[in-house]
Amino acid sequence: MSLLKNKILVPLDFSEQSLIALEQSYNLAKIANAEIVLLYVMEEPTGLLKLFAKPTDEVRLFIEEKLEDLIEEKQAETGLQFEYLISKGKPYEKIIEVAEMIRAKMIIMGTKAGNSISKFIGSNTLRVVQTAPCPVVTIRGKQHKKGCDIIVLPLDLSKETTHKVDKAIELAKYFNAEIRVLSILKTGNPEVVNKLTTQLKVIGNKIQKEGIKTVLNLIKIIDGEDTIGSTVVAYAEKINADLILIMTQQENDPKFLYIGSAAREIITQSKIPVMSVLPQKLHEIKI
Repeated sequence: MSLLKNKILVPLDFSEQSLIALEQSYNLAKIANAEIVLLYVMEEPTGLLKLFAKPTDEVRLFIEEKLEDLIEEKQAETGLQFEYLISKGKPYEKIIEVAEMIRAKMIIMGTKAGNSISKFIGSNTLRVVQTAPCPVVTIRGKQHKKGCDIIVLPLDLSKETTHKVDKAIELAKYFNAEIRVLSILKTGNPEVVNKLTTQLKVIGNKIQKEGIKTVLNLIKIIDGEDTIGSTVVAYAEKINADLILIMTQQENDPKFLYIGSAAREIITQSKIPVMSVLPQKLHEIKI
């Protein structure tokens, strides 16, 4: 591996969505002066597939050749540094293992469309989001800009408002982006309305003092069928946002992996890239 301090991990299986995620990693890698590490995970064949599986060495050689060809092409195209790793096992376990091993600053991964995910994590994507040692950017949509002009910051997905705002400021400075702060109201109680309005103004002032353009929004979904997650996604799409920043909670018991319904809904439904951060670990993206 290169001597570059920063590394961005991109799990790759050569599917269309994983290649789209790879494309999205280039701009971040340039800004953070980071090397891109590609990870291919070879899953163990099960059932009847064992009867038709090619020898492991033959499969590994084929994958190595594809990765080397891809890296040669992308290095010439982007001028970035690339490395690759091939591992064997369960994808989400290996992604976490490698992220910890290389001290990845970020994981960028494609995720398939669909919203039928149980609240108890059942997909590789959500397991990675829940247990990663660094921020995870999930890419579900097909078309994205190279840069990032607008970051949506929902403030009622977790209690760690200060951490979330600091992370948004950090990213906005990276991209020279504006921040759209979004608070969603589910009650008409005047006291709650005043409290949220005051909170928005305080946060807005904090962001503006950093020289970042800020727009404050308070959306009501009282007695409606919309959920917090769907409201965030709809708002982000309406303003053509480039990134949604959320924070997720982590359970201590690995057998009880859970992501709140709003965060889960955003991750599984948004065509706009979503960055998920675990506040307990105070992830840093700084160089």
